[in-house]
Amino acid sequence: MNVLLVRPDGIGDEILCLPVATALRRLMPKTRVTFLSSEYAAPVLQYHPDLDDIWTVTGRESLHELTSLFRRGVDAAVFLKPFRRLMWAAFLARVPIRVATGYRWYSLLANRRIYEHRKDFSRHETEYNLGMLKGLGLQPGQAVQPKLVITEEERGTAGTRLLKSPSPRVVLHPGGFAARRWRIEHYRELAESLQRSGLSVVLTGSPSEAEQFAQQVLSKLPLPENVLNLMGNLSVRELVAVIAESHAVVSGATGPAHIAAACGVPNVSLFDPRRNNLPTRWQPLGTGVVLRPDVPTCEKCIYEACPYWDCLDRLTVESVARHVTQVIGSRSPLRVVHV
Repeated sequence: MNVLLVRPDGIGDEILCLPVATALRRLMPKTRVTFLSSEYAAPVLQYHPDLDDIWTVTGRESLHELTSLFRRGVDAAVFLKPFRRLMWAAFLARVPIRVATGYRWYSLLANRRIYEHRKDFSRHETEYNLGMLKGLGLQPGQAVQPKLVITEEERGTAGTRLLKSPSPRVVLHPGGFAARRWRIEHYRELAESLQRSGLSVVLTGSPSEAEQFAQQVLSKLPLPENVLNLMGNLSVRELVAVIAESHAVVSGATGPAHIAAACGVPNVSLFDPRRNNLPTRWQPLGTGVVLRPDVPTCEKCIYEACPYWDCLDRLTVESVARHVTQVIGSRSPLRVVHV
């Protein structure tokens, strides 16, 4: 059987789908498992032992192109997130088994539907993803922690890149798209604080995040001399390797937090108080801590109209730095702290 797991999404979202591939490998060992990924996130999935192949889409394909993709010998398509155009394509390609959630109008395009609301945010995303395997008649059991694979060559290259940043080192990742951000200037102050504690600091981020950081922070005050700034200079695979060779990661609720967890590196993750960003559903599955401002959970961000508009900035640099020093070397399960 050829099973296609469908979720072309962000890096963190796709990492949290990997337990589905692991469960499939355990329950149906002769099955060929392919992952349909976004072009951007696909490198993270490379070398995973439970994936036989990785296909990618950009989001710019025509319906005809997508239909042709699903005609490439797919016996079952499991939509771990119900993308409407992709479900149309699978329907038009007459994929024999099409598994998706059952509450949208276009759920009719699936012939095996799972009736479970994710909007109650009562379970972790990996559990919701695993539940989709019931559409194949499977009982997947408990989710295993996602794991990423880094080659020895990648680790060696990262080690060479990090020679000027001796152990113990902390990666600071100021970016992130899906969640609100801690004020970007705080990351510079955090770098100084961590260095005073005897820790090396590495900055990472995309080219656009590097440009924003330069404009808002570096134009006013340069970084401390020993901070290694790799923002805008790493591919996705290089980012994974740099994180894997570090000892803690500080970021928002974004991809690098899940990369760190899947590489066995402790997190200090800064989560805003929106309901759709609850740690119950989205926390990294590893060690470390999720810091959440001690304000009421909100249904959605209403910006300056909210009396708690400064929610994330209530997480002080001193508090974040203290938690970083606590998690380095710790193997305790990740916990959520309201600050």
